[in-house]
Amino acid sequence: MIGLDPSALSERDNYKFLTGSIIPRPVAFVTTKSPEGVLNAAPFSFFNIVTDEPPMVAVSVQRVNGNMKDTARNAIAMKAFVVHISDERYIAQINQTARSLPPDESEVSITGLTPVESTKIGVQGVKEASIRLECVLERAVALGGTAPHPSCDLLIGRVVFYHIRDDLYKNGRIDPQGLKPVGRLAGSSYTKLGEIFELTRPV
Repeated sequence: MIGLDPSALSERDNYKFLTGSIIPRPVAFVTTKSPEGVLNAAPFSFFNIVTDEPPMVAVSVQRVNGNMKDTARNAIAMKAFVVHISDERYIAQINQTARSLPPDESEVSITGLTPVESTKIGVQGVKEASIRLECVLERAVALGGTAPHPSCDLLIGRVVFYHIRDDLYKNGRIDPQGLKPVGRLAGSSYTKLGEIFELTRPV
């Protein structure tokens, strides 16, 4: 085994080891709204469930040179955001939203994705998603980096409404084959669902 001390590595090396080891990672496609009303959208693979009571998810938004990204800034300002589960049907459009745009320009408008009103929050989602989660901001935590310059903003969202494509909901569960989720690997590599197998948890 190779042994490495993270404190002796560069930020880039730590990034490569983490993103190459923790795979596949689900991709959250997040929409937020600026105080000026601009609909922002971006994908994030530092994303997962926090708890189911109440339902919460977490998205880690990395800063750029210590500067907060639009997603974190908007979510904190408006106290809400929408998480969409990335799938094969619109992953190419999601990828287009990863480009850097000024805060007053909407990533949604350049991709051809269709804004759709939310039920319980004032932030729109996109119609093309098979699953979207309306979230209110439970907490935002600045983490990492060297004080007073954090390297990321951890957004914890409480899910207040689910939107699920009709044919995906079967016998009280989401059909993963129908969802066709996309996972992030390292670099520019992604993966599809692949083989499914079952393991029974020991008593």
